[in-house]
Amino acid sequence: MLFLTAVALFGLNAYCKQLVHGLGVTGMTDQVSWGLYIANFTFLVGMAAAAVMLVIPVYIYRNKELHDLVIFGELLAVASIIMCLLFVTVDLGRPDRFTHLFRRFNFPFSMLTWDVIVLNGYLLLNLHITGYMIYCHYMRREPRRALFVIPFVFVAIVWAISIHTVTAFLYVGLGARPFWNSAIIAPRFLASAFSAGPAFLILTLQVIGRYTTYHVPRPALMTLRRIVVVALTINTFLLLSELFTEFYTDSQHVASATYLYFGLHGYTALVPWIWTAVALNTIALIMLYLPLARSLRFLNLACVMLIAGIWIEKGMGLIVPAFIPSPLGEIVEYVPTLNELLVCAGIWAFGLLLYTIFVRITVPVLSGRLTYDTDFDPETENHPIARGAPEGSVT
Repeated sequence: MLFLTAVALFGLNAYCKQLVHGLGVTGMTDQVSWGLYIANFTFLVGMAAAAVMLVIPVYIYRNKELHDLVIFGELLAVASIIMCLLFVTVDLGRPDRFTHLFRRFNFPFSMLTWDVIVLNGYLLLNLHITGYMIYCHYMRREPRRALFVIPFVFVAIVWAISIHTVTAFLYVGLGARPFWNSAIIAPRFLASAFSAGPAFLILTLQVIGRYTTYHVPRPALMTLRRIVVVALTINTFLLLSELFTEFYTDSQHVASATYLYFGLHGYTALVPWIWTAVALNTIALIMLYLPLARSLRFLNLACVMLIAGIWIEKGMGLIVPAFIPSPLGEIVEYVPTLNELLVCAGIWAFGLLLYTIFVRITVPVLSGRLTYDTDFDPETENHPIARGAPEGSVT
């Protein structure tokens, strides 16, 4: 936590520098107005939506293996949405520009307005569900699921799909960017989210199981692995379909895709990025289909490769190429600056710090070691409830 705090403070310092000097300290230009900030925003919206991959098996298919772990997915969604909002804030340059949005909301015609509504709505839904469940465990009270949990969970399932769909529509609706004018963008967003999100949860749950007293069953990790395999397969198929549409027709609108994959007129800044993503995703998919992925060591390696590949594909491989070439035919390449990287690292560190705090509060409450009528010492496991003593024996 000390390391995450230090990185977050470095990021805050870089953001203060950006506030003083403006967005000129970033690699963005008039031609490429969205960069690393929006790339991270797009990826994290998918991470938030991926919590539904724990919710659906538990509340619809009654999966008992994931039942006790679903709250960690919802807490990850909360941390991810907060990071999303922070990335949008730093991309605005000046936070006071939010007032321009709220004074003229332009609802329901603006996709940006819809994005604000669904993101904040999803944040509130997950805050309610997780907060209520943790509170009930803390008070040793049986949660009233039929009234305060189940209805909100089913709304959250639909809402999770909507946040990534609306984000995709935000890009697809920009007619001057033919690279985004594809009906397949929204399904690709969902497929990539439902592969990277559960992959991140596989890694996170192992950390929770190792460094806390909370038991994470191995079958739960294998269930998430199967979800990742299916979602990544669909994402790969959709990517191949889009590449065929782009390159086989060889129209004028293929310029952005050509720049991304092969370079254009000698400009090749993004070519190493996208081929790295293709290689990582392909190797991860092959590994996940092989029996060796049942070993946690190889499963973890595949998950790390997959997450990195999806981040590049949905970030630098999706956002930046749409601006190159510009509608006037200009080719201005984008390279993130050190200040930009520090701001991004700071936001990620802050989000992971939040998630760590959420987990450190939640685990003792769910395990019964921290309740309204008990004292909790995080440095010891000798509490009677931690040893399995009856509740009535604790005074």
